[in-house]
Amino acid sequence: MSVNRIPGKRHPACILATCCIPWNEDGSFAADTFRRSVRTLLAEFTQDVYVFGTAGEGYAVSESQFDQITRVFREETAQPEVRAMVGVISLSLPTIVERIERARELGFRSFQISLPSWGALTGREVAVFFRETCGRFPDCNFLHYNLPRAKRILLAEDYVTLANKHPNFVATKHGGDSMHQCLGLLAKVPQLQHFLTETSYGYASLSGRCALLASVSSMNFTAGRQYFEAGQKGDTATLLEMQKELNSLTGELIAMGLADAHMDGAFDKVFCRLHDPKFPLRLLPPYSGLKLETYKRMAALVRDKYPRWFPARPARSQVVN
Repeated sequence: MSVNRIPGKRHPACILATCCIPWNEDGSFAADTFRRSVRTLLAEFTQDVYVFGTAGEGYAVSESQFDQITRVFREETAQPEVRAMVGVISLSLPTIVERIERARELGFRSFQISLPSWGALTGREVAVFFRETCGRFPDCNFLHYNLPRAKRILLAEDYVTLANKHPNFVATKHGGDSMHQCLGLLAKVPQLQHFLTETSYGYASLSGRCALLASVSSMNFTAGRQYFEAGQKGDTATLLEMQKELNSLTGELIAMGLADAHMDGAFDKVFCRLHDPKFPLRLLPPYSGLKLETYKRMAALVRDKYPRWFPARPARSQVVN
């Protein structure tokens, strides 16, 4: 998987993919399934992977689960060409710091951080949060996951100040599709790498270099890479055609699944299961995953209406029956 380094950028442009966590029926970590999923992503899609975002249920794991999964993730990603990132989500800043410390001891140097969400942080509190993460660990790199669940969305102007203060703050991650916000980031803080989801990557990449946060596009690794490369090369025709298709597909999948589940991970596990029919759909309690029947309808939708995005080598009998 090629990456593009641009002078002045603190992180290369690449595809960043989440590693979802599979749970056994008794709620324990399905380590073998997880290892298989991580290996598939690294071999067929991208060398840039992370664990414990919202899709990876980083908000829900216990401390022992965090440690167990992080150790396995390290075992699978401790390769020179792999850039592996650990997400840290908590209401407690001391817990965030302790998790970074423990993951750092295992060898990780890249972290994805989200603002504590019990109450929206003030400007002064945001500064303290970055001081105690980026500032405390100068030998590590940090990506900020900017999402509404944190109750405060950081703007380009906020990032200008934080980027100037912390040279190891290297990237941002956005799940929204506000082009005003995305273009502001590209224009005002170009030294940071900005990871955007499929619904905004296409249009934004026409105005400036950005990177792809893979979600729906991970269903078909070849098509996902094609979409990313179209943005890097400025292939407008391919980019806009695929962007339109991905926007439509994303909307249909969300509408189909909302009666079952509302958490991001419930939908991302659909994409994992399309590649591995043994990948379980369940989430950690109290959150609900998608029902098997809903998954089958989603798989049939992709196969019949959006064949470009259907996996090239699925176990079809187990996917759509």
